[in-house]
Amino acid sequence: MERQEKMTEENAMRQNRSWILILAALTALTAMMLAQDKKPLSPPGTASFTFADGRKVTIDYSRPSMRNRKIFGGLVPYDQVWRTGANAATSLRTDVDLNIGGATVPKGSYTLYTLPGMSSWQLIINKQTGQWGTEYDQAQDLARVPMKVTQRPSGLETFTISFDSAAMLKLEWDNTIASVDVQEKK
Repeated sequence: MERQEKMTEENAMRQNRSWILILAALTALTAMMLAQDKKPLSPPGTASFTFADGRKVTIDYSRPSMRNRKIFGGLVPYDQVWRTGANAATSLRTDVDLNIGGATVPKGSYTLYTLPGMSSWQLIINKQTGQWGTEYDQAQDLARVPMKVTQRPSGLETFTISFDSAAMLKLEWDNTIASVDVQEKK
């Protein structure tokens, strides 16, 4: 009888170990699946415009969200250089010479920054590339151009850079639209 009880006890322990291993494996698998579904807080974005002759300008940036924060004059202070997005620096690549707001921009790669103000903004076109967004070197500025600032009728949760059909570059976030004309230099 004692031997039979010992065998039953050993079987129960083996069965418990098996269930513990199965539960641990399921927990690990669930954790891995959840980690894969996690999206970055500031996902990447791209804005591009193709001119009539097929030449193109492309901007790569990160798209932060408001998340119930005050954006301009808060998270993004007025009168301080802003990385114009999040994470890595916002990059502009062009395979054609451009005129951006009156400034000549030769074909190549650049970093875009902005200088937001309460009533006026400047777009900063910087020759340094490949750096983190907060590594700004004013000595590398190619140009600073004024931007037109208007108000959106309603807030925009996620920062967005776009071109309209006439190659007007638009930066939109919260209740603000800052824009500047981009033309192919002839």
